[in-house]
Amino acid sequence: MPLDLAESFLLAAERELGASLPKSYRLAMLRENGGEIETDDDDWQQYPVADTSDRKRLSRSANHILKETASCRGWARFPENAVAIAGNGAGDQLVLLKQNEGFAPEVYAWLHESGELKKVANDFSLIKAS
Repeated sequence: MPLDLAESFLLAAERELGASLPKSYRLAMLRENGGEIETDDDDWQQYPVADTSDRKRLSRSANHILKETASCRGWARFPENAVAIAGNGAGDQLVLLKQNEGFAPEVYAWLHESGELKKVANDFSLIKAS
């Protein structure tokens, strides 16, 4: 079960990313840092934001968005301006795309075999929890 998240950890992630995350995504992570979500085409396991406040939270957030994004950068055709926020277990990723000073609210599925980006939602708030 996902735990809530202190805003200080979101701010730290945004500093590391060099851009602010979309409001709806931030609000969702503050309530539940991780968990399962679904789109019309797939089920996804969200990557949490790193939380080092105690051992339990550290363990539950070990596969955080910064770590998973760094791992995805090793794949051919992973967008340089993307942050990975969820995976489907088969290599595909849900991503947010950086535009100027922040990440845009639209959520895309990055398909690892083709490198294609497919819009799955105009805003993170439109994606439902499983």
